[in-house]
Amino acid sequence: MLAELSVQIVKPQVWVGLALTAMFAYAIYRFGRLLIRTLSPHIHRGLPGILRWVWLLIVSVSWLAVATFVTYLPSVPVLFELGRDITQGFRHSTGQLIVVAAMALIAWNLIGTLASRIVAEQEFNRRSVRVRTLKGVVKSTLRVVVVIISAIAALQAIGLNATSLLAGVSVLGLAVGFGAQSLIKDVFNGFFILLEDQYGVGDVITINTGQLSGGVERLNLRVTALRALDGTMHIIPNGQIQTVSVSSKDWSRVVADVDVTYDANVDEALKVLQAVSTELHESPEWQHFFLEEPEVQGVVQLAPDGVTLRALYKVQPKSQWALGREFNRRIKIAMDEAGIDIPFPQRSVNFGSTPIEIRLTRDDLPAPPPAKDISTQDRRKPPVEPSLGRDPEEEEI
Repeated sequence: MLAELSVQIVKPQVWVGLALTAMFAYAIYRFGRLLIRTLSPHIHRGLPGILRWVWLLIVSVSWLAVATFVTYLPSVPVLFELGRDITQGFRHSTGQLIVVAAMALIAWNLIGTLASRIVAEQEFNRRSVRVRTLKGVVKSTLRVVVVIISAIAALQAIGLNATSLLAGVSVLGLAVGFGAQSLIKDVFNGFFILLEDQYGVGDVITINTGQLSGGVERLNLRVTALRALDGTMHIIPNGQIQTVSVSSKDWSRVVADVDVTYDANVDEALKVLQAVSTELHESPEWQHFFLEEPEVQGVVQLAPDGVTLRALYKVQPKSQWALGREFNRRIKIAMDEAGIDIPFPQRSVNFGSTPIEIRLTRDDLPAPPPAKDISTQDRRKPPVEPSLGRDPEEEEI
């Protein structure tokens, strides 16, 4: 036997045959493990463990027998004959179907395993967005390819001519394609969304000029899934997307507006706005969100109820909402400390030319409450941990 083995083992075709049979054996072993796992809830608790060991023994002996036949060692009669019988059995339809199913299972699980090893960065940036998006699309596409190839191989195994069958299916698909133009439009639009990196998983977008808004939770060639702030999931076919407004592309901006009354000293209010903007930019908790120094634009509007002052902050994407909330808290405290009033709506009421009778009465009224002490407020230290979550877009909730 050793003499025969030394002669056969140097042949390249023997090594190729051993590698292929080992791969098929592993596929069949995994297929059996899947069946045992499926049956486990319906059989005795200790039986699945025994079945796994028995199945491992059967597959190992079978592969050893097939390897003996592939290596052509007739001096080992029992294993050689068993390997020949197993090889001839797998040339029939049933054996080929088992191999196809096992190989498809391995490919399916291998795609899932490889996809799970692709981990995007925790930091939000275009690379992490693209990795998350392409990970899901490639995984689903490869699994569809596995199913199609397995179906063709199974048809070949049972004796059907897959070539003529595919020709007939292609003609039928052409006829169906004319009636499924919206589906084709969805796929083409989804392809260009991915190709051009218009948006991806993790982005915050608004669809079709404010009809739907939310964070992109899932994206493939056919649909885009948006999660609104109240938890509602919106599923939009890609072909129905005409315009997309992305709130988290490359960088974002905080439009820091504050209104003061017409009686207020505008120059003092601008100094307070500048001080709060500089303070927020230099704060250790918020400094890393800024991409540029704050820009104080000054007076941008004389509104009916007050004067609007504005500052602009160029910041990291998806940080504009948290920075805007912190700015609102700090500017309110700073304006109170400076004695500058933030206006409330004022309206003039005209009762016409009809005389109005007014009677004045006096009752014993309780003393007015003491004025609120704002000196204890510290705008640099928020009373609660600030949230980094986003604000709802217009008409989102």
